Amino acid sequence: MNSLSKLLLVIFCFAINPLQAQNLTQTVRGRVVDQVSQIPIPGATVTVLNTDPLMGTATDANGDFKIQQVPLGNHTLRVSFVGYKDLILPNILVNSGKEVVLAVTIEEDFGQLDEVVVMGAEKERTVNDMVTVSGRTFSVEETRKFAAAVNDPGRMAQSFSGVVSTDDGNNNISIRGNSPNGLLWRMEGIDIPNPNHFVNPGTSGGGVSILSAQLLANSDFITGAFPAEYGNAMSGVFDLSLRKGNNENREFTFQAGFLGTDIAAEGPIAKGYKGSYLVNYRYSTLSILSQLGVPLGDFVTNFQDLSFNLFLPAGKKSSFSVFGFGGLSDQNSAAEKDSLIWESEGDRYSSNYFSNTGAAGIKYSYILNKSNFLQATVLASGHEIGDEYSRLDNEYNDQERGYENFGNSKVTVNTTLNSKLSARANLRSGLYFNQLYYNLRENGYDEDSDVMKTHINSKGNSQSVQAFSQLHYRASERLTFNVGLHYLQFLLNNSNSLEPRFSASYELDEKQRISLGYGLHSQVQPLGTYFAEQEVNGQIIKPNEDLDLSKSHHLVLGYDRQLNPYLRMKVEGYYQHLYNIPVKPGKTETYSIINQQWTYMTDPLVNEGFGKNYGAEFTLEQFTHKDLYFLLSASVYNSLYKTQENKWRNTLYNGNANLTLTAGKEYHLKKNRMLGINLRSIYGGGLRATPIDLEQSITDNETVYDKSRAFEEQNPAYFRTDLRVSLKWNRPKSTSTLALDVQNLTNRKNIYGSYFEPMSGEIETAYQSPMIPLLSYRIEF
Repeated sequence: MNSLSKLLLVIFCFAINPLQAQNLTQTVRGRVVDQVSQIPIPGATVTVLNTDPLMGTATDANGDFKIQQVPLGNHTLRVSFVGYKDLILPNILVNSGKEVVLAVTIEEDFGQLDEVVVMGAEKERTVNDMVTVSGRTFSVEETRKFAAAVNDPGRMAQSFSGVVSTDDGNNNISIRGNSPNGLLWRMEGIDIPNPNHFVNPGTSGGGVSILSAQLLANSDFITGAFPAEYGNAMSGVFDLSLRKGNNENREFTFQAGFLGTDIAAEGPIAKGYKGSYLVNYRYSTLSILSQLGVPLGDFVTNFQDLSFNLFLPAGKKSSFSVFGFGGLSDQNSAAEKDSLIWESEGDRYSSNYFSNTGAAGIKYSYILNKSNFLQATVLASGHEIGDEYSRLDNEYNDQERGYENFGNSKVTVNTTLNSKLSARANLRSGLYFNQLYYNLRENGYDEDSDVMKTHINSKGNSQSVQAFSQLHYRASERLTFNVGLHYLQFLLNNSNSLEPRFSASYELDEKQRISLGYGLHSQVQPLGTYFAEQEVNGQIIKPNEDLDLSKSHHLVLGYDRQLNPYLRMKVEGYYQHLYNIPVKPGKTETYSIINQQWTYMTDPLVNEGFGKNYGAEFTLEQFTHKDLYFLLSASVYNSLYKTQENKWRNTLYNGNANLTLTAGKEYHLKKNRMLGINLRSIYGGGLRATPIDLEQSITDNETVYDKSRAFEEQNPAYFRTDLRVSLKWNRPKSTSTLALDVQNLTNRKNIYGSYFEPMSGEIETAYQSPMIPLLSYRIEF
């Protein structure tokens, strides 16, 4: 019996072990407010459906409600108030370890219909009411439940239509054929730096997410034609919301697993005060094992992170929030000074790499009056990425081969005003000012001259400005419009873009809806690209300093149908036209920044490239019903680019098709104990590759690509199956979960790419991650 089988057997045996059955209950409470003005709604009725006798209550003068002694399990809540649409909140998970604290927003109803029919699924209704197309809500339960998602929003999103992983070793995702670097991360309504450990310069993903699922509330993921408030992004948006800590009782969570050991705490700041704190700290389990003397191979990998959210009411109309996160990560390797054990050229290299990221902000919220709600936020953020690597020669002397140290920091000031113009219309307008600081240095080894050369060496500051305004208008009970403008200006070279955004949604009946969205979007280039240095006639110039913004038109047409209260079908077609894309100048050049995966491009570039992405997506989703859920996502697409060569080529990310099935079922083994089995299976076209010129590689003793045939080859089809088996049991005032996540259950050898190996003189293949089992234990109390 292999080790994986033994682990599964242990979980199963633990599951069937007798446990004293008890009728455990928990408190469900929260606050109900107006969706736009955020004014509390007193007198709203909150009921727990399908309970006998029916459980419920009404909100008090502050909009607060509390329902005690709710039985454990999944419940559906109904929130009702005269003059507002009834809101259905399904799949509210009630455990004994923590109270359920909800933030509920309801929408004013201007219609005269006798009955309001609610399409009853939480993911049908995005947190941002101005998202009409290509958006969905995801919950903390999804990040925990999806197989091999390991509490990571990026890895969880691989289950969604139009999303493809570019590398098993990190959470970079390509959305609708776009570069992963076109993704925008936001938290509490303000842009944040890449929130991941082990990141590469210029990327939007990394090896491990810094963000703890303990802090996240329901959040939005958007894949195209974004509303006007989102800027400086080309492919997608993660719009993250933080939950407030419990302001009445202290609660704790402890989690230990292969990826890290977490400790979270939350509770009231002071007795009688409605403020709360929520904090989570995690330390790398591998670091702990290494310090205990456990051998972990040639690489020593370390990371730790801290995230927090403090909620500080300042009266009935105003409040402050102090939130942030920080992460430290490094990875070091040393080459063995013994040529007899060298199997590849890479064995000669030593590396000292680090990646540090942090952000801290304060948000002020104020209800001006019954129609206006103001938010102002100041956020300080930054990241520093460095790597120093060297090579042992035949005499075991260390030879410097590269040095990188990229430091970026930013202070962002944002103010947003939400105005309810009428029951039909609301307006959201805002302004962002970013003060940027940079300190960038990159040196690289030049084979021809056998010396180190400086590619980037810049230190200074600049600014960017963003402004937006968008109108949400309900023309009728069935027809809704969103119209807006976004403006972006990068003051380093005064490149700018004025971007119209539009979307509309029409409900054909209570079960069907069609939607249309359009937007012009732009993005600043990866910062180091602007400061690439080149020596011309003995002088240092920066040929990319005046690069313009990359831009893209998005067009989306969608159709939704609610097949029953738990089953939803969605179809979307899209077209994206990319222009102003930086490419290498020249009729024979095939380089485009679209295909840049990491590091900064330091060759001269011009904004004369194009791209186009088009395709269709299909989603069939059953939200949790009778302890079963599934999500079937399918997409067919084409992703092409063009340089001054004037020839359309496949982009690196053009896999052409992708099919993902994510499903899970929970089994009630005994009272207060539940076994969960979750599966995710991905099948997709392989990413594109540029052939290697073997003869030239042998001559140069390094990998040389045939750039005249850029991305003409395609890797074999990608297939991966992930499994999660979990056991959850409730005891009085505690909930425990033991889980095993297995990535790549069948141990399939998916191809990552090819490279030339100097020691063998042959082209060799690099593979994606093998089967990786991840065991974890979590207790909430």
